[in-house]
Amino acid sequence: MKKILTASLLAAIACAALAEYPEKAVTIVVPFAAGGPTDKVARDLGDVLRKQLNQPVIIENVGGAGGTLGAGEVAKAAPDGYTILLVNPANAINATLYPKLPFNFLDDLAPIAGIIRVPNVMTVTKNFPAKNLAEFIDYAKKNPGKINMASSGSGTSVHLSGEMFKAMAGVDMKHVPYKGAGPATVDLIGGQVDVIFDNMPSIITHIRNGTVRALGVTSAQRSPAMPDTQAIADLVPGYEASAWFGAAAPKGTPPAIIARLNREFNAALVDPATRAKLQDLGGVTIPGTPEAFWALHKMEQEKWAKIVVFSGAKAE
Repeated sequence: MKKILTASLLAAIACAALAEYPEKAVTIVVPFAAGGPTDKVARDLGDVLRKQLNQPVIIENVGGAGGTLGAGEVAKAAPDGYTILLVNPANAINATLYPKLPFNFLDDLAPIAGIIRVPNVMTVTKNFPAKNLAEFIDYAKKNPGKINMASSGSGTSVHLSGEMFKAMAGVDMKHVPYKGAGPATVDLIGGQVDVIFDNMPSIITHIRNGTVRALGVTSAQRSPAMPDTQAIADLVPGYEASAWFGAAAPKGTPPAIIARLNREFNAALVDPATRAKLQDLGGVTIPGTPEAFWALHKMEQEKWAKIVVFSGAKAE
């Protein structure tokens, strides 16, 4: 009888929490500086979530330590549905890249939903001698260690996408880390470095303007946003290194609130205006259950752990 009463009481509390939620502003924490692809995804979604939740949605940029500071802030936040983390591949990579984190991502956070999957793009300087992917691999094998591969920082998905390519294509390139994709792209355009595996939202405008050239996308198939650019997997079977984004809350957030947020995020992804904005980034939306998003995160964490070990990448 006591167990029945306890269960009934918990159910009543959960229903009351859901009926009142949200009563105030919801904060989405972006674990990087403003202006990058993670920030843009959060702001595009925030615009429609404000209308759906009928409350302000605040985007808070908490950059530093490769995304671990922002994730740590959400992990220790009150589990009440008012603090949400915008998750990206760095959160899966950091589990191996950082030997001692003050939190365990999969244990200390709760999944809400997947948002979008976006390819990186293997992009070279406008005057690079190889004109396609096959020529690039051939050139790299004939010139080991002579190609400079830029990245947005050691251990980022941009860096590790290149390291995966090196391992699977059997080529040697010199890694040149930058403090962000912006300065790396400036030097790519200027010819100071030769290639970058940048997130599509960051590099696509420069590709369309003709200041750099795309050789391949890192998704398993061609991207609808760049249908004339082949997938690297066409020549390097099994290669796949897409970026992806989702949402998570502090562990212990009531299941009823997680379910409500999941419905709202999934609804936002079918909103025509929001979907158009996200697809313009070159990605494919990935709505679904919290469990499906966590399964993706676990799979990516295991994949990137192998590349971190292979590359010897260290946290900056």
